[in-house]
Amino acid sequence: MNPPEHTFQSYRSPVFSRKGMVASSQPLASAAGISVLNRGGNAADAAVAVAAALNVTEPTSTGIGGDAFALYYDAASRSVRALNGSGRAPGQLTLSLLRQQGLGESLPPLHPHTVTVPGACAAWCDTSARWGRLSMAEVLQPAIDLAEQGFPVSPLTAYFWQRGAERQLAQAPNGWELTIEGRAPRAGELFRNPTLAATFRAVAEGGKATFYQGRIAEAIITVLRECGSVMTLEDLAAHDSELVEPISTVYRGIRVWECPPNGQGLAALLALNLLEAYPLAEMEPLSPERLHLMIEAMRLAFADARRYVADPAFSPAPLKELLSSAYADHRRRLIDPHRANPELRYGVPFGRSDTVYFSVVDAEGNACSFINSNYMGLGTGIIPKGCGFTLQNRGHNFSLDPNHPNALAPGKRPYHTIIPALATRAADESLYACFGVMGGFMQPQGHMQVIVALVDDALNPQAALDQPRFQIDPDVSNSQVSLEEEMPILTLSRLAEMGHTVQPVGGMQRAAFGRGQIILRDPDSGVLCGGSDPRADGCAIPQI
Repeated sequence: MNPPEHTFQSYRSPVFSRKGMVASSQPLASAAGISVLNRGGNAADAAVAVAAALNVTEPTSTGIGGDAFALYYDAASRSVRALNGSGRAPGQLTLSLLRQQGLGESLPPLHPHTVTVPGACAAWCDTSARWGRLSMAEVLQPAIDLAEQGFPVSPLTAYFWQRGAERQLAQAPNGWELTIEGRAPRAGELFRNPTLAATFRAVAEGGKATFYQGRIAEAIITVLRECGSVMTLEDLAAHDSELVEPISTVYRGIRVWECPPNGQGLAALLALNLLEAYPLAEMEPLSPERLHLMIEAMRLAFADARRYVADPAFSPAPLKELLSSAYADHRRRLIDPHRANPELRYGVPFGRSDTVYFSVVDAEGNACSFINSNYMGLGTGIIPKGCGFTLQNRGHNFSLDPNHPNALAPGKRPYHTIIPALATRAADESLYACFGVMGGFMQPQGHMQVIVALVDDALNPQAALDQPRFQIDPDVSNSQVSLEEEMPILTLSRLAEMGHTVQPVGGMQRAAFGRGQIILRDPDSGVLCGGSDPRADGCAIPQI
């Protein structure tokens, strides 16, 4: 039951519902969310249930040892709030220490120093406490059942699990807890994770304090210390989630919401601001003329994001100025409609010097856009003994340049790639879409591309996710562009003539283009319309 070459040979219809809906990259996780909705839970409760179930069914992407961000739409007040569930660097980790250890130039991606405090557990508990209705015990029960009783592994997950088993788990402490005699489970094979079930039961009974101060915390510090980390129990105990104000911009009457830095959602908003002035709806969706404008807008957006996105407690970004129409007009002058600009760098605003995404909307119209990640698949692959989850490696995104806003510092949060999104109608702030596209630096690019598909092309959610995507390198010093192989040959050829370095991508390498979930809500009938990315194993499931 190995997965076939990853092509788009099957047709998926959009999914409709009069009640709630859950869209995720794993059918069993989507079903877990629906079961919580059926028990009387709301979008926040269901989102946490999905996050935990994805930890069980897709540990190659996510888990309680990683970080999380959430956007929550409250239907009654028509307001959006954001939760930052990312962790901080250990209090004893400094650039000076890295230099002493010979790591001053670069930090290996799987090094124990890349482990920041795991923020996911607190994010789950705080999302539930802030906006949910059910207890953590009720919300975590579906995931506990999956972990204890076992589940059949999905095809694409099995493929990436084996890659992680060979890369991370084979060399990481306690990696065997996520293998079957040293290998990954095969597609359709049952996998049980009783140690993860025990972790979830502890959190269900004792809340987040159990994770950050009890047996689990001690297991985390023990294994990290054995590996050479300087993280302490005090670092874990000091962790908290942060409720923050989301940032937004209006694109053709649709207000697109993102979490603020240290997340990179700013890049998606900057790109949309640049594209606002171009008549994209009059251009063919996969034409070189349109794709060129979108690529150049994204390159400019990344130039700014890579400079300004950092922990705002250390280096606050000039968000108001960056998101202003005047700044977009100024930066748009760097876009040549006929040629890639070889020299792009960040601007100065006026007046100033491997992840899971899932979408939940309940019958009342509340929505929770949630993203949870280990980073680089299984993260470091390091497993606290007897806990059943891996520890992330988000600290790899720190800059080691002491003069950079994102420079590593004790207690600092790194530049974060994971970003959920929401969209409301600017005229009345009614819910338009709960959506996201996961996948490293692909995420703001995916957000921009699906918004253009939904708004400019009026595609349904499934069609918007089915559409071939492009991906650029966040290092904007070059114009290398990866494009899915369904892109028209003439488009690839013309983009190359315009100065882009074009690389067609197919097969399992398509994972680089991210995996999205979208749920739209009709403002009059309340009917939901959902889609799930064909690049993953998942689906959208309606509540009945």
